[in-house]
Amino acid sequence: MNYILSDGPFRKALLPFTFTRPVAEIRIGIFTIREKWEKQLQATTSFLTETYLSEKYPLKKETENVVVNGAVLPDAALVKAVTSLKQGQALLQGSLVIAYATADPEKAFAPEDYETIDFEGALFIIKNTWDIFSRNGQALQADFDLITKGRKSAPISDTNRLVSPENIFLEEGAQVEYSILNASNGPIYIGKDAEVWEGSLIRGGFALCERAVVKMGAKIYGPTTVGPHGKVCGEINNSVIFGYSSKGHEGYLGNSVLGEWCNIGADSNNSNLKNNYAKVRLWNYATETFDQTGLQFCGLMMGDHSKTAINTMFNTGTVIGVNSNIYVPGFPRNFIPSFSWGGASGFRTYNLKAAFDTAKVMMARRGREFDEKEQAILEHVFEITEKWRNF
Repeated sequence: MNYILSDGPFRKALLPFTFTRPVAEIRIGIFTIREKWEKQLQATTSFLTETYLSEKYPLKKETENVVVNGAVLPDAALVKAVTSLKQGQALLQGSLVIAYATADPEKAFAPEDYETIDFEGALFIIKNTWDIFSRNGQALQADFDLITKGRKSAPISDTNRLVSPENIFLEEGAQVEYSILNASNGPIYIGKDAEVWEGSLIRGGFALCERAVVKMGAKIYGPTTVGPHGKVCGEINNSVIFGYSSKGHEGYLGNSVLGEWCNIGADSNNSNLKNNYAKVRLWNYATETFDQTGLQFCGLMMGDHSKTAINTMFNTGTVIGVNSNIYVPGFPRNFIPSFSWGGASGFRTYNLKAAFDTAKVMMARRGREFDEKEQAILEHVFEITEKWRNF
């Protein structure tokens, strides 16, 4: 069977992160949603996504296909139900389409064309941006259990102080020295060739993915994820950093999500709690308004390629689009559109050539190429986000 991950109905509510990737490429826990499905299915997958993303994230069609909602995270019961689908059958929970088996995956789903099967188990769904950090602990524990089952951790240096070492797992090549790792409240996973430098204080749950680095003296408490090739320092609380992004200096990041290729300047901070302790409202691209999250703690949502200068400050519940650069003193507005340049004193449109030149240099530093596919995606994002740049 050929498995395809569809963006489903929640893509707009998951912007700005889905401006530059399919829904299933969101990282939560240790893995992306795609990686979770591929590990559980023991099969590769492809994507049913926006046309402008499809060159980088192509669709692979076969005569028999199962299209799976990419916002739904797999578990054993769900995988069994999905893999049991026969052509012409669809798996639903209420009105939510979980998966369907079809010969034509590009044809819009119509319930009347399928024999529907009700899934009665619990579903883990990412519906909004704030779900990524607020449900990260649950996803991290599930990924930790999956990846460590039947395996033994690489040796952990005796220079470290460990609490609940049975919940700590190091992959091959991981290095941790002279640090405190407390896994009593959640697992700690250190990926292949990742490094935790001296003097770091880490309280699980925590995932440091492949070749990521925690710099000296960091204070991290979970559940927090640092994606592949990320670099972090300072104080980090309950945040998800997708990969290739840096928060490499002092400053606070809490209850937040950073996309890829972001950089947080030294001594930058975000607020994650309002002074009056009220529940936080957050910009939602699906409704084009500030929606109630129901959360008392909610920090910063930052799209791919966005960056801050030193000493930048963000109010509780701030959303920054793709490829923005924030650099002047004071608190900027709490919704910053894509390709914005400026800060509290005002914004202008970020010049595309300058933005692309920066992306080329930053990606080359990590051994990645800013190619025509990447440029075409960002050019499209620039066009479709123009309506919000009414500076």
